[in-house]
Amino acid sequence: MSDDTTFERIETKKIYRRVNDQIQQLILSGQLKIGDRLPAERQLSEQLGVSRNSIREALRSLEILGLIESKQGEGNFIVDRIAESFFEPLSILFKLHDGNFQDILEIRLILEVEAAALAAERIDEDAKRQLQLLLEKLTACTEERDCVEIDRMIHYRIAEATKNYLIIVFLEGISGILTRHIKNAREAILSAMHQRGILIDIHSRVIDAIIDNDPDAARTRMREHFQAVIESLSFVDNNEQL
Repeated sequence: MSDDTTFERIETKKIYRRVNDQIQQLILSGQLKIGDRLPAERQLSEQLGVSRNSIREALRSLEILGLIESKQGEGNFIVDRIAESFFEPLSILFKLHDGNFQDILEIRLILEVEAAALAAERIDEDAKRQLQLLLEKLTACTEERDCVEIDRMIHYRIAEATKNYLIIVFLEGISGILTRHIKNAREAILSAMHQRGILIDIHSRVIDAIIDNDPDAARTRMREHFQAVIESLSFVDNNEQL
């Protein structure tokens, strides 16, 4: 070690952050689960040997993270809203780094092709019925805005059928970014697919493969779906709609 080696001063972590960390560790270890009520502030203060102000700060920070919910007169409960809080920083990062539609398309292609295959392996009968119903609604849809929402729900239900929470959260976050930052993109693309006569057909192929529990076909059909989206982008650009 050289004589000019420097070290940074170690600062004591704020007490409320220690409380915060302990509660998070109890969640990670499975000792605290969704719906569990935390002890009252006074009890936590006594058990942890810290002030009630520190407890309040910790609880506020956990509420911001989406891990707990305060119910008036009832107490603080473990909840599952972290997906909502996850969306905001992801959206900000997208904006700060000049994200564009191509970025969204690429990450959706990577995730949704394999998600379709996984959904085909894991989908249950109820989810099959829901997808079939959504396809029927899309077929009967006449309003562009309604078609956009049905399309979004189809992709959400496919993600949900994977039974992989992280896939659901990531795809919902990406979908939210698309809606917030790329104005009218969904409407323009679905409209272009409709004009080309492939909107119902391409969705039907994806859903049929998943309902048939055929992962390879589901993977292929979802890739074809995104190829259709890419071709529709060219159609939109040529007609200066987006």
